[in-house]
Amino acid sequence: MQAVTVRDRAAGLGGLSLTDMPHPHAAENDVIVKVCAAGFTSGELDWPGTWTDRAGRDRTPSVPGHELSGVVAELGYGTTGLTVGQRVFGLTDWARNGSLAEYTAVEARNLAPLPSDVDHVVAAAVPISGLTAQQGLFDHGRLTTGQTVLIHGAAGGVGSIAVQYAHDAGARVIGTGRAGGREVALGLGVDVYLDLENDRLEDAGEVDVVFDAIGGEVLDRSAALVRAGGTLVAVAMPPTVRPEDGRAVFFIVEPDRAGLVDLARRLRDGRVEPIVGSVRPLAEAPDALGPGRRTRGKTIIRVAED
Repeated sequence: MQAVTVRDRAAGLGGLSLTDMPHPHAAENDVIVKVCAAGFTSGELDWPGTWTDRAGRDRTPSVPGHELSGVVAELGYGTTGLTVGQRVFGLTDWARNGSLAEYTAVEARNLAPLPSDVDHVVAAAVPISGLTAQQGLFDHGRLTTGQTVLIHGAAGGVGSIAVQYAHDAGARVIGTGRAGGREVALGLGVDVYLDLENDRLEDAGEVDVVFDAIGGEVLDRSAALVRAGGTLVAVAMPPTVRPEDGRAVFFIVEPDRAGLVDLARRLRDGRVEPIVGSVRPLAEAPDALGPGRRTRGKTIIRVAED
């Protein structure tokens, strides 16, 4: 099969190349997925799991990409809950070959059924951002109806999904980002938008939850905005400043089939709409994801038709 691989850590994104790889093997409780569309996360070439397996052994050439949508092609021994020919979407494993390939092996628990009326390109754009929004806002942030949440990076990949979840939950949503993201964020459900280059962050006032997908100085300054009993939730980097009378949480998204099932329902109902940018074939993935090739919205690689 064909796959996009990386061999040289020092080369970064410039080291992506299209190569021939052996067809993946389905281990116990695995699913072999024929990939129809795949997503790639900026920065994942810095993750240890891209280069080594769980025992710390080098596993290059490795296939990056951790979001996918496709069709079940084969079931490993003991795999239950899914069937051959079924449409699925979800996350590939962090320390195994990923989704930028014609076929990939995935633990069955990391996948969920995909409704027939949800396009694979749309589905491949949301597993990481959707689960991050769910877990950050509700599991860690404990956001409830009527509360106020401040979302940094509200027009970005993760932030835009978090805005939609928070708005749907009945929260008051304050979004931040660059000036160019204002209209996008307002269209997604933000009640107030602050341009971090021209507006004062402190004008947001006290909030119950801060959901930060930016990090840096903005994250540190946000701790003072969390009211007593509230939570600062960070996904880009661990916070170095904690709210005086609240909690500070940094987390890495976890695979969750129940969360994916809920996400699929929201996609089908139009309650979550990812911002998809360029859609390119697998053969063009090294160029599409390489240095200097940035587009507005998430770049999705279309690998095969359903």
